[in-house]
Amino acid sequence: MIRVASLHKSVHQPGGGRRTILRDVSLTVPTGCLYGLIGPGASGKSVLLKMLTGLMKPDRGEVAVGDDRITEAPELALQEIRKRIGMLFQNNALFDHLTVFDNIAFPLRRLYAPPEDEVRERVAERLACVSLAGFEQRMPAGLSGGQKKRVGVARATVTRAPFVLYDEPAAGLDPVTSQKIFELLRAEQRQSGATVVMVSSDLDRLLTVTDRVGMMYRGELLFDGTTDEARASPEPRVRQFVHGLTEGPL
Repeated sequence: MIRVASLHKSVHQPGGGRRTILRDVSLTVPTGCLYGLIGPGASGKSVLLKMLTGLMKPDRGEVAVGDDRITEAPELALQEIRKRIGMLFQNNALFDHLTVFDNIAFPLRRLYAPPEDEVRERVAERLACVSLAGFEQRMPAGLSGGQKKRVGVARATVTRAPFVLYDEPAAGLDPVTSQKIFELLRAEQRQSGATVVMVSSDLDRLLTVTDRVGMMYRGELLFDGTTDEARASPEPRVRQFVHGLTEGPL
């Protein structure tokens, strides 16, 4: 389970004063849930995701991932906590100078240093799951956008972390490839039983795979409920965003 309680974050602006990014955000992601975090641009989604790993600290409030209290943990403790969290970054963050095999193996080697036989077995298993078997020696420059995303998914899940965070996993992909990526993430989550939080602007496809949805709006959590409840919400801003209406309060 992931718990966020009364998170508040503001930053200094270049011209003076402060800009509020998060306003008393509280939510709970149940164990084994695939949770979609949606909302307009600059509403605080990616900032909230970074706080779940301790990459950013709130001004006040608490974050707990499983039994670990992120906001109170010193850096050495955070390093241990992050072993239990896999993450796919928006730009994939693949190492251009490493092969597909070494990219996927990187977190496994860095965090656990298992025997190389185990590394090869785990990488091969992940590549098979993302339909890229035989791509071990390919370089990132030779991959399509969808293939890079699949490598990113394999790397995010190779340590078998019980918590996985995805930031815009289908950004820049065509609709058909996007749907395949979301179906892959849903299948991966069901197989592993991981608790997943996914930020995405691709609502049409995201809402086909989520269990619950939270909508951020101007730094506040405007909605938190099941995917069906999000689709049926009477709240005007949620309806406009979820159903793509061209007129409304947004």
